[in-house]
Amino acid sequence: MTAFGRFVADVRAAGRLVLQPRMGFGDAAHMRRGLAATKTAAPATVGTITLDSYTRLGDHDGARRMLAAGVELNGYPIVAHDAGTTLAMLDGIRDDAFPVQVRHGSPTPDRLFRRLCDLGLTATEGGPVSYCLPYGRTPLRESRRSWERCCRMLADTGESGVEPHLETFGGCMLGQLCPPGLLVAISVLEALFFRRYGLRSVSLSYAQQASPAQDHEALHALRHLGDRFLSGLDWHIVLYAYMGLYPRTRSGAEALLADAAGLAVRGGATRLIVKTTAESARIPTIAENVAALRHAASAAHDAATSVMYDAAVYDAAASVAQNARVVAPPASDTGVLAEATAIVEAVLDLDDDVGKAMERAFRRGYLDIPYCPHPDNAGRTSSYLDHDDRLRWRDTGRLPVAEPRRAAGRHFGTADLLECLTRVRRKYDPIEVST
Repeated sequence: MTAFGRFVADVRAAGRLVLQPRMGFGDAAHMRRGLAATKTAAPATVGTITLDSYTRLGDHDGARRMLAAGVELNGYPIVAHDAGTTLAMLDGIRDDAFPVQVRHGSPTPDRLFRRLCDLGLTATEGGPVSYCLPYGRTPLRESRRSWERCCRMLADTGESGVEPHLETFGGCMLGQLCPPGLLVAISVLEALFFRRYGLRSVSLSYAQQASPAQDHEALHALRHLGDRFLSGLDWHIVLYAYMGLYPRTRSGAEALLADAAGLAVRGGATRLIVKTTAESARIPTIAENVAALRHAASAAHDAATSVMYDAAVYDAAASVAQNARVVAPPASDTGVLAEATAIVEAVLDLDDDVGKAMERAFRRGYLDIPYCPHPDNAGRTSSYLDHDDRLRWRDTGRLPVAEPRRAAGRHFGTADLLECLTRVRRKYDPIEVST
């Protein structure tokens, strides 16, 4: 069976953007219908099995109780379901033209990875930092050690002839208020962690934010650092549609997703994680996921035929066919690449083992996520959305950046934070929407 990374590379060579939903249902038959609908929704899609919150936290007995009680879960409980149930669910769906990735959110996913490997599901995502800090209070050291074991476990499946693939979530964690230099740095560092423990096919993530210009610059930085640090690996960039408060109107949600698709094409991303018109209210239906995939495919096609480069019409699909390395450059350089480079280099200087280096970096404040209450996060940094929608630092704490900033001016309070968090929703929903 074709590996996930190889499938993505083949689609890229054909000049298309890979599209993927964030889909997960507790019932196996429902999950099968969702995968089957995804498979035919657009020209180039991959399937997603998003796991439920019980499974993410390792409470598999709780997931079994919910299944037995007929409670609708917010994802697929892949450990609570016996292996035969999941294999039957995938039979005739998963194939060379339709790989399936498992998405979870677990800081210590040992048991989960064992089940994935037993099922032959060799594409998943996460990371020792990005699936630890935002999701609870699991010590970073415990998460790191678990992810070391899991990376080795997943890498060993490559002996069967199918190259496993691991996607870092590092470019998305708390992305709506984390300046892009730090997101890019964590994405690269987690990819290096994956490589250290045996993975040879990886993807670097980044989440769409409020400023298209800043996002384009961030994707450029991610490509540059990927070229520099991931030589010899099969790797690509995956862009997530906005991860914060989503518009509540259909028109607003569709416009934001269309902008994400255009950004993916112009910025050289190879895969796009879509969101639906229902994101602000509930778990989307299969039909809503299919509609989002088709809308994103149409927007990506429009973007690919309209990009301007060097004052001439530029077919963005050609850049994708050339490994997504020749794309329109960012309109300006506001220092995202320099900041990300400085952070990556400073962290790597702390230890030859990148996992231990990241752990030490959090203790020293070289890595410090704004507004993240995890005990292993220093909490000295803060950020804000400027009037031009760019994310900027209010305080860089001890981040090893060239131009550290410290909070100045009036107090940045709860109302200011709320304004930043709702900016994108209000931008795309200009008319007040009643709740």
